[in-house]
Amino acid sequence: MSEDNETDTCCASCGIAEIDDVKLKGCDDCDLVRYCSDACQQNRKSQHEEDCKKRAAELRDELLFKQPESRHDDECSICCLPLSLDVKKSGMYMCCSKIICGGCVYANEIREDDASMVRSCPFCREAVCNTKEGRDRQNTKRAVANDPVALREKGIIKREMGDCSVAFEYFTKAAEL
Repeated sequence: MSEDNETDTCCASCGIAEIDDVKLKGCDDCDLVRYCSDACQQNRKSQHEEDCKKRAAELRDELLFKQPESRHDDECSICCLPLSLDVKKSGMYMCCSKIICGGCVYANEIREDDASMVRSCPFCREAVCNTKEGRDRQNTKRAVANDPVALREKGIIKREMGDCSVAFEYFTKAAEL
């Protein structure tokens, strides 16, 4: 029997084995050791503290830097359901550069109508700009903040205007981010 296995089945402080009437509780922060009681956990606290902090930091880093299993570009930013391939059934909001499905947009409109509210983004709740200049101003603000979606949109606009070299620069910068 290895030492790790023994630590899993015995109290780290008093050594009592886990049996039917004794249930061991793991350390809340690191889960490296187990204790039979709060008193045992307090008795061993000074010996365990350094290893505990180190392992808790490792666990926090694992959770923080874990890459998602799949891409979420094709999901609604609110309900996380897959977006329709028909782009008319979803919309991108320039204020936060989020793509929202038609269902969430509709639900937000009902909520706003019921409460007599002004139209706002379903994601960030910023007031929706009804003018092209207002949307362009929001997109420029996001592009200056190096938002890849806003940079892509700027590239699309420049391409439609016929300025392909500037459009390519926007697309390249968006792809690098």
